[in-house]
Amino acid sequence: MLAKFTLLLSRKRCTRDHALIILLALFCSVGLSAQVSTATLSGKVTDGVNARPVEFGTVYIQGTTKAVETGQTGRYLISVPSGENFTLVFNRLGYRQFTVNVSSLPEGSNKQIDVAMVPLESDLEVVVRESKIEEGGMIREQPEALRLLPSTTGNLESLLPSIALGVSSGSGGELTSQYNVRGGNYDENLVYVNGFEIYRPQLIRAGQQEGLTFANLDMIRSLSFSSGGFDARYGDKLSSVLDIKYKRPDSLRASLQASFLGGSAHVEGSSKANKEGLKKFRFLAGARYKTTRYLLGSLETTGEYLPNFVDIQTYLTYDFNPQVQLALLANYNRSVYNFTPVDRSTAFGGFFETLQLFTSFEGGEKDDFLTQMGGLSLSFIPQRDENPLFFKLLTSAFRSDENEAIAIGGDYSLGQLDTDLGSSTFGEVINELGSGTQQDFVRNFLDIQVYNAELQGGLELDVSSETVNRSHFLQWSGKVQHEIVEDYINEWERLDSAGYSLPFDQDAVRLFSVLKTQNELNSTRFSGFLQDTWTLRKPDEYDLRISAGVRATYWDLNEEFNVSPRGQILYKPLGGTADISYKLAGGLYQQPPFYRELRRPDGSVNRDLRAQKSAHLVTGVTSDFYYGKRNPKKFRFIAEAYYKSLWDLVSYEIENVRIQYSGENDASGYVTGLDLRLNGEFVPGADSWLNISILQAREQLRGVQHRRVEGRDVDADSTLFSVTETVPRPTDQLFQVSLFFQDYLRNNPNFRTHVNLTVGGGLPFGILNNNQIYRNALRFDTYHRIDIGFSWRLYDRLESRRGRKHLLGFTRATFLSLEVFNLMQVSNQAGNTWIKTIGEQQYAVPNRLTGRRINLRLVMDF
Repeated sequence: MLAKFTLLLSRKRCTRDHALIILLALFCSVGLSAQVSTATLSGKVTDGVNARPVEFGTVYIQGTTKAVETGQTGRYLISVPSGENFTLVFNRLGYRQFTVNVSSLPEGSNKQIDVAMVPLESDLEVVVRESKIEEGGMIREQPEALRLLPSTTGNLESLLPSIALGVSSGSGGELTSQYNVRGGNYDENLVYVNGFEIYRPQLIRAGQQEGLTFANLDMIRSLSFSSGGFDARYGDKLSSVLDIKYKRPDSLRASLQASFLGGSAHVEGSSKANKEGLKKFRFLAGARYKTTRYLLGSLETTGEYLPNFVDIQTYLTYDFNPQVQLALLANYNRSVYNFTPVDRSTAFGGFFETLQLFTSFEGGEKDDFLTQMGGLSLSFIPQRDENPLFFKLLTSAFRSDENEAIAIGGDYSLGQLDTDLGSSTFGEVINELGSGTQQDFVRNFLDIQVYNAELQGGLELDVSSETVNRSHFLQWSGKVQHEIVEDYINEWERLDSAGYSLPFDQDAVRLFSVLKTQNELNSTRFSGFLQDTWTLRKPDEYDLRISAGVRATYWDLNEEFNVSPRGQILYKPLGGTADISYKLAGGLYQQPPFYRELRRPDGSVNRDLRAQKSAHLVTGVTSDFYYGKRNPKKFRFIAEAYYKSLWDLVSYEIENVRIQYSGENDASGYVTGLDLRLNGEFVPGADSWLNISILQAREQLRGVQHRRVEGRDVDADSTLFSVTETVPRPTDQLFQVSLFFQDYLRNNPNFRTHVNLTVGGGLPFGILNNNQIYRNALRFDTYHRIDIGFSWRLYDRLESRRGRKHLLGFTRATFLSLEVFNLMQVSNQAGNTWIKTIGEQQYAVPNRLTGRRINLRLVMDF
């Protein structure tokens, strides 16, 4: 209107009266428009079949000319009238038109409506999702964005530091899939797949021995992760829960993947629908193979690495009718690690004093870990018009047969290097500090069998009124679990320095350490929970979800009965302009010991060991917002602060990924910290994540007065120290920054870049066999690493003009990726090798992780 007004004034024939009339009309129209208040609707339109963004779709208000188009990422942003009901229409050529009835919105408010449209030839239904509180306050992700993320292990768990809150891979670095969460250790994390609890091998010492974890990325439909303060319906661990759901296939599909580190394949499908439209049988199967020989060749210890890891699993479902479903989950996993070392050369220390350890080896290592799991579930969901309910019976069997055989001897020489740049012997050994022999012998056998049965149930009670939606969701469970453990340990270590065995004895040759024992356990656990989730929704005002429950456990081995109350409050205001939700969670978390916690360093078993206990308090905020006007991109910001009080702890030490427990409830402590996460489409159509974590994990050993080194008194030739109440826990990683970023060429979105950056504070450790008073007084160097991948989408049937006539037309999509691991060639540390001289002086020689490696990966979807 302003443009027309200016044009009219510029014309010579426009009279003063005309101008006054037009000016008056302009002010009237501005005044009228100012009286019309508005609100904002935003969201994303996707294809209901393949979940791809729908571009150039039209979104308009029925009966008006107000319309916008969806952008490249399927996003839209439209101003709508407030204070009145209206109908929103979604239209796109080739798709069914769909309408959404929207109730009146408050002035200035913002509401999110996502729509999954379906093609004209499809028989699916349109799915509409309004912005609401995330269930249980858990982080939820789809696996599609993770498939092309560069990873040395190929396991889902190694990707968690990039997407979840407060997760770190610990001292195992890039070689491990074990993870710790908010100051916990590797044994404090729950993992579920379709309701079945998953266990991991117990004897693994180092990341290079690890094979493939249970979760298969090709088979995952969705995953949820909580870093603490989780519901009572989840089990009895101190730190976190990872809840994985496998796919429910509707059509025949498959995939194939191959790289220098192994490969995988999967197939999925279903039977034809019967007369009632029910597809009774659905199948999902996957096989994976992994070998890290190429990767381990970059370690400082040279030799012959022969690791071979295989995993085969299937998930089958049969629907007898819409109310009754039978499901079978089966897994076979074998990890064989053969290693014949030749020699090792490691330089360490600082500029003013650099030391070098050279070792020549004899012997080898052979480990064989076999795990098998089978689970059967029967679900019953009766058809009811009101108060729906369900029952689910789960029963499973797990067995882990672990064999560890090591017979390695090494002749070592520890020397001081010349660091004088002007010296003719620069970089050479000028002073030998010690030499000797280190011999390790291990013959360990562990057989663990776990059998369990669980009955779950749920009932939803709708108590809504005309103005408020209210409902109660009651859940309960009863579980019994029987465990059989057979453990045979035979380990000894011999140290020799300058021709004298340590510890030195004039009358005999003594071994440095000896551990020989045999343990057998046969026990039964009982557990159950009751939980009520109360949902209260008042349209245009607020969403409120309160979850309260209690868990109970009993173990007949130590005859301990535990009760754990837990609760959560999630609140989301609906009347304002911001899309924000708030979280407050807390409760008691008790972890009854598994076998490893029971075993003392001398091999004996403490049958009276009590459960470790923790009280959680978690508060957080989640904000969803859009950035950009022409093509708005959605972002999510999460901030959580937490405090965990810990008592009845079983103290432990970590070397690489091996946890050595004390076998006693001998410690207490606390963990506190702050987690921040920002994720969204920094680049349109490419999700990225940024995580920042700050934490402090402290403990105090019972009956020990801890000391902290303050310096050294040169005159008195003594160490200065002060008394401290708490010391760092082995997982006291002060900070961690994880970034996963995706980008693509502006003119060629088929070519993408994936960057995975991790920076973490050094973990604490103590002196071997003397880590009590000055506990965990030393730290590793800061861990930092960059992995980068370049992926090229060679073919996509939905976007290809040639269709099936293309060379790769027999596939649905094909990707080729070039990955560079450890781009900056950083020598990160995973642990220490301790060298002892005849004068009882110890040196901690760092065990470093992998160097730079290039990997080529091909992914095909059928």
